[in-house]
Amino acid sequence: KGKRPPPGDGGVIVPLDLEVASEAANESVPPPGEGKKGKGGKKGDKPGMVKPSMEDTLKLNVYADNWFVLYINGKLRVVDPIEYMPHNVVSVDIMPEYPMTIAVMAMDNADPKTGLEYGNRMGDAGLIIKFSDGTVTNAKWKAKSFFKGPLNRDIASPKVQHDPIPANWYAVDFDDSSWAQATEFTEERVSPKESFTKAKENFAGAQFIWTADLDLDNTVLFRTKVEAPAGYKQRWTAKPEVDMTTVTKQLLNK
Repeated sequence: KGKRPPPGDGGVIVPLDLEVASEAANESVPPPGEGKKGKGGKKGDKPGMVKPSMEDTLKLNVYADNWFVLYINGKLRVVDPIEYMPHNVVSVDIMPEYPMTIAVMAMDNADPKTGLEYGNRMGDAGLIIKFSDGTVTNAKWKAKSFFKGPLNRDIASPKVQHDPIPANWYAVDFDDSSWAQATEFTEERVSPKESFTKAKENFAGAQFIWTADLDLDNTVLFRTKVEAPAGYKQRWTAKPEVDMTTVTKQLLNK
């Protein structure tokens, strides 16, 4: 059983029962724009519910020498997908959660036993970040090193210093009052790779930061707190049903 297609339609026979089902499905689909209930919502949502849309997101750009992981308000948000080289620019969309406590771990490539890279070289480092709300890396951020070496710049007999990283260094209520302010470095001093220079306009106003010792400090934690921009009001009211903080901790502890 079926319906013979007109000449030139490829000679495919469409079963009548599928044709009827297809026509019924098409009739049940509302035209574009219908069935919606306000921006970011749709028919069937609870009264007054407003869902976030991509217009509510912020663009985040990060360049790290060599690798980073970024938390916002204690939640894991971005992990650099390239662990070593090439040094890459990471661009993602995130939801603003003001006030935002931003915490970053940045690591330079360095042998854990010697602090050297490529066998006998001291490496440099650097981190630069910009959010589309104007949040940028600068000397207002806090920074603390947890892996230093080679101590005294001794390449012949390299020794290193490792300090334990606090378990809750990314938490909103973590006390970083004793940490020093980050140090700003020029682009020439950091000497970023081509991926940064191609996307340089996305980092306008941001500064390269690290601890005071760009060469010897290999693993550094950074923290800052960002208040909502003047006049900002969260537009959406919908909240997720899943606590991603708990899910993330479960994944990381496996």
